[in-house]
Amino acid sequence: MSNYRKLTEQEIQVLEQNGCWAEDWNRVEVAENFRPYNFHRIVLYGDIRLGSFEKNVEVSKGFVKHSGINDATLRNVSVGNDCLIEKIGNFINNYTIGDNCYISNISTIETTEGATYGAGSTISVLNEMGDGNITLFRELNSQLAAFMVKHNRDKELTRRLHQLIDDEVRISTPDRGIIGNNVKIINTKEITNTVIKGDCEINGAARLSECTILSNEDASVYIGTGVICENSIICDGCSINNSVKMQDCFVGEACQITNGFTAEASLFFANSFMANGEACAAFCGPFCASHHKSSLLIGGQFSFYNAGSNTNFSNHAYKMGPLHYGTLERGTKTASGSYILMPATIGAFSVCFGKLMHHPDTRCLPFSYLIAYGETMYLSPGRNITTVGLYRDIKKWPKRDKRSKQSRKSIINFDWLSPFTVGEILEGIKILEALRSASGDNVTTYNFHEYVINASSLRKGLKYYDIALRIYMGAVLKRAQKEGFFGYPKSDIGKGNWVDLSGLLLPESEEKRLIDDVKNGNIENITQVLDRFQDINDHYSDYRWAWSYQLLLDYYHLTELDEQACERIREDYVRARRAWIAEIRKDAEKEYSMGDVEQEVYEDFLSKLDHEIDYEN
Repeated sequence: MSNYRKLTEQEIQVLEQNGCWAEDWNRVEVAENFRPYNFHRIVLYGDIRLGSFEKNVEVSKGFVKHSGINDATLRNVSVGNDCLIEKIGNFINNYTIGDNCYISNISTIETTEGATYGAGSTISVLNEMGDGNITLFRELNSQLAAFMVKHNRDKELTRRLHQLIDDEVRISTPDRGIIGNNVKIINTKEITNTVIKGDCEINGAARLSECTILSNEDASVYIGTGVICENSIICDGCSINNSVKMQDCFVGEACQITNGFTAEASLFFANSFMANGEACAAFCGPFCASHHKSSLLIGGQFSFYNAGSNTNFSNHAYKMGPLHYGTLERGTKTASGSYILMPATIGAFSVCFGKLMHHPDTRCLPFSYLIAYGETMYLSPGRNITTVGLYRDIKKWPKRDKRSKQSRKSIINFDWLSPFTVGEILEGIKILEALRSASGDNVTTYNFHEYVINASSLRKGLKYYDIALRIYMGAVLKRAQKEGFFGYPKSDIGKGNWVDLSGLLLPESEEKRLIDDVKNGNIENITQVLDRFQDINDHYSDYRWAWSYQLLLDYYHLTELDEQACERIREDYVRARRAWIAEIRKDAEKEYSMGDVEQEVYEDFLSKLDHEIDYEN
């Protein structure tokens, strides 16, 4: 609406006859086509703006009421077109309300002085008693959060990042609370200092205070019964329901938090699911899940992770059974910097049953199982590469991304074999070969720190790692030829070590370049930092080829990639894929023979394996 006018004397008379009263009718402005007949028992204070009220509003499926305002007290409020506002027990104060909203049976909606809407406060994750390391704001994503946590000890970088975020918060903070278009708020007690974007539904919430809810038409947000949410930001496509209590949190796109879950000073990013348990100072990257009352996520950094029940991670062993939220993508980092490694799905880390790894070198044995027999811990290197569980997880994660295409702030790279994970595989091979060289081939076990590796497990580990290497090299070569950058890399960017920023895989050199640019003032605002992450992801294929090109030359002892070499790599790739599928088939047959899987499920899985040949060319 752009044109407002004063009420006419006749309109004021109709309103007063309907039990309406204004502190000063001259401070009430209305749309040009405003009609006063659908307003009953309203009290108006301060500056009021009202749109036109011509349409019906659906209050329940198949049940419509005419738009209007009934039984409400408003102070300094702007109401858009065709809203229905009724049964406001206390008042609505200092708010701008959009078009086509339904607000009913509410106690209080208010903006008070100094409102922050959940933005600008600094929380401490990984260490619940530490100094703040993450500043909450609307555009936060898993990459920026991981970047801030990882480099928190770099005081100049941290100072500069906080300054950029503070500038963004200052610019984007509205003068008063906003309720967007097509918002439904019913049976809710208190909403204070909260921005509610369009197409959001709030039904039965207890209290929302100092929050921002980033809903939209493509990814609406639902806030349900009994929810108490304070000083938090909730992103597109989320559902917060059933007596959730949340304070000082950021909830990323398409997350579900439900069934009495409580969270404090924690981050939840894309597609995470939390129910029944607790989180404190937790960094939950994409696709984290917690289902059990006994689960407490505290002081850890997680990704593609299923918390299980207490210390029980047996749910990670499910393979052909019902779909489950997977496991650990690339490791669970604790506040002390140690790693807890469990059965992984996508990514480098894949060790079983929650053993805390005290030796950083253990990180270099990816896709492994760690199993305890009495006091002895047995390590099976690379075992998870050839399991049904890994195969299923590779297929399922992209399908489980429920975010709309317009609401994908956090970057997620679903490659299970990448320069990051294959780099870990190469380190794992070096360790196993060094163990074998030191102890010889005529031993039954090898000692790796306090862990025992059976000789047969070591040989199989080298075999599985080599299969993964050849699959990776063949797949990368095929992509390079298809995408048109085959040949000597155009740039050195990508060579060297790679890192993972909670879903974004990138060369370590690019991370260092970003650090320098932020500290040197080459980055002018926080949007440029976020854009840099996206740009790095957009060039992932180029950077991957730069890293992989030298790997191909070294592995095959080549000086260049000629046609004959490419054909040899392709043949190795096909053989490796077939060997991989054969091992997975054995794993499926073993599980079926144990009686844990129905025949129909088993046969359907084998049918999918049979079609893997379609991906060879």
